[in-house]
Amino acid sequence: MSREADGTRIEESMDTGKETAEKNLKLKDQNVSWAKLRRVDSFNLEAGRVSMVAHNRYKMGWRMTLSLAFQSLGVVYGDIGTSPLYVYASTFPNQIKNNDDILGVLSLIIYTIALIPMLKYVFIVLWADHNGNGGAFALYSLICRHMKMSLIPNQQPEDRELSNYKLETPSSQVKRVHKLKQKLENSHFARIVLLLLAIMGTSMVIGDGILTPSISDAVVGITIAILVVLFSVQRFGTDKVGFSFAPIIFVWFSFIGGIGLYNLFKYDIGVLRAFNPKYIYDYFKRNGKQGWISLGGVFLCITGSEAMFADLGHFNVRAIQISFSCITCPAILAAYIGQAAFLRKFPGKVANTFYDSIPHRLYWPTFVVAVAAAIIASQAMISGAFSIISQALSLGCFPRVKVVHTSIKHQGQVYIPEINYMFMIACIMVCAAFKTTEKISHAYGIAVIGDMMITTTLVTLIMLVIWKKSLWRVALFSLTFGFVEFLYFSSQLTKFIGGGYLPIVSALFLTTVMGIWHYVHKERYMFELKNKVSSAYLNEVANNTDITRVPGIGLLYSELVQGIPPIFPHLISSIPSIHSVVVFVSIKAIPVSRVASEERFLFRQVEPREYRIFRCVVRHGYNDLLEDPAEFESQLIQNLKAFIQEENYMLEVEETATEQAPAVPVASTNESEMAGKEGKGRSTTSSSPGIVPNQAASRASSDSIQSLGASATKSSTFLATPIQGAEEEIKFIDKALEKGVVYMLAEAEVVAHPNSSILNKIVVNYAYSFLRKNFRQGQNLLAIPCNRLLKVGMTYEI
Repeated sequence: MSREADGTRIEESMDTGKETAEKNLKLKDQNVSWAKLRRVDSFNLEAGRVSMVAHNRYKMGWRMTLSLAFQSLGVVYGDIGTSPLYVYASTFPNQIKNNDDILGVLSLIIYTIALIPMLKYVFIVLWADHNGNGGAFALYSLICRHMKMSLIPNQQPEDRELSNYKLETPSSQVKRVHKLKQKLENSHFARIVLLLLAIMGTSMVIGDGILTPSISDAVVGITIAILVVLFSVQRFGTDKVGFSFAPIIFVWFSFIGGIGLYNLFKYDIGVLRAFNPKYIYDYFKRNGKQGWISLGGVFLCITGSEAMFADLGHFNVRAIQISFSCITCPAILAAYIGQAAFLRKFPGKVANTFYDSIPHRLYWPTFVVAVAAAIIASQAMISGAFSIISQALSLGCFPRVKVVHTSIKHQGQVYIPEINYMFMIACIMVCAAFKTTEKISHAYGIAVIGDMMITTTLVTLIMLVIWKKSLWRVALFSLTFGFVEFLYFSSQLTKFIGGGYLPIVSALFLTTVMGIWHYVHKERYMFELKNKVSSAYLNEVANNTDITRVPGIGLLYSELVQGIPPIFPHLISSIPSIHSVVVFVSIKAIPVSRVASEERFLFRQVEPREYRIFRCVVRHGYNDLLEDPAEFESQLIQNLKAFIQEENYMLEVEETATEQAPAVPVASTNESEMAGKEGKGRSTTSSSPGIVPNQAASRASSDSIQSLGASATKSSTFLATPIQGAEEEIKFIDKALEKGVVYMLAEAEVVAHPNSSILNKIVVNYAYSFLRKNFRQGQNLLAIPCNRLLKVGMTYEI
């Protein structure tokens, strides 16, 4: 980093500090108690410096929105767009017994598409996005942002100051909302259920996504070859993949829409009577139980609807709404109507309706495009899997994998190499095993409808607590879609033995993996929280003449956001020395999509100030990518200097105000001591009453040491130099930086507590241990250079 850049940053910090000083002096003239001002946490000083301009996800221009809408054709709609290949064949496996049944099934298809993908997803669920991101984990994060439902107790008041975290002012009039929030927040069971719903919803989307539709036995080899190519190009990113695949899907929609209209006018325009829902009633009255079972085939017309929400992070709400309403929906409706008109004249050809209904001259072009479209169908779930796994990873619900951000313009477009190739292997195995569309249709849909039901449940909670909709609207949404989805789910269960078990088994496996990982992740945090070291431990370290300070900056990583982590005394006992500047670094996931760079770092001084020990919380959203080590280190040091600068000015202002207005009440010694404790929400600058800047620095240092009960002789090896003014302290940081930065990370061996249950021992000692050894290590994801990494071994018993 250049000296000019440092100088510029310092000047900016000085300007900010002077503004703060002027503001605080005005407050003094208004007889504001400085004791009250000193209760503001120093984390708030840093958080308060940034602009609080919330990100507007609708600010995107129409040109960009239309471009994204076109890209979404090649990413989102391959699955739902290829459903006309097999819906009628799956609905009538034993041929058509009554010609009017065609009208009944067509009516079911029309109103199912109108209700689920169009009304529910496009016009309701998409608006439940979380900073532009969709999926079960986005809904979970949105709920956790408004309610204290996270199992890991690391929430801080400063998090609400983030521009992307801004919440609406709660309405005190809506008493039922507050009562519901209170009940849910106080229920540990409700927290577990909410997390499980998010994990299961994510697992079901991924589990069903591996069931890529095949065309026929003759093209299995070609299908597998195309699948390999499909997964190989994912590394180029959604932007390029979308533009490459979008023309193919657009041509596909043009073909099926045009052929549908051709068949409608050629064979039987009377099928338009199916828009009358009376034919649905007649269909069930005529077929009874068999009609209910056939719903499993009808449901296939909307498989892939959940991809619109899961892939939302790659695009935006308007783009999805435009592409579905203007292109996808009209095309697939025309295709189903045209096939129904064809079947009215040729009911015996239901087993291969799509291909038999194609005009002779268009058969081969349509066949080629159909093969390509059916393979691209898996793209919707591939992109969705990348998005939701990226979210799960940041929330501690998935083993560590590498996340690559593939676009500068669109922050939600990500690529995960490990998941990509696992997905490819799974898709190829399923394609080779099932071979035909008829067989794969038995396995299709159960996990999809399960995810839809979970989405309905979570959005219902959001409507109640966050959107604060009236009870009758919430009930209308919940009961209408809940009833329809349960009806389809019950009919899908009849396919369980015929192949429906595959996505369920896949979903259960993924749920187990994610559940185990989050359980141990949470217990590790609780272990550190229970075993954190009190601030008094620093006094003991200062009194120990065997412990020395060595030049340099030490960054000690811990998941704790408050208190001294248990790894610190373990390090001191192993290596009786400590760097001249120490920073406890916590990488903390925030339930938002992204955290602005200027809002990312929060600092607190660990008292006494002479020890030059700081706490830094590095906040990131689930779509954030930690910078490269050099950039991360530079940002951390610059923000540390800015914090020292601002804190020093606050002390100067306080000193000036105290001298000019001695009658103003000052915080008592007891109050100041309480303010110095971690996690009490007080300013760190007020925790030691003897500390004042600049000319009084030496006296302050002496007073502080004496108040700790340690003599200057005993502490001389621990205290590098007395505390100085801001410029001197920044020079001290620069000198320490010249000696190098060392990263210290706990190499934790997580084992089950000897007195724990057998199940806990199996989960921790075997399942978690296996996952941890076979996935990426923590330092690979924390922007830590390996050549400056010091691992400290420690055993965590949970």
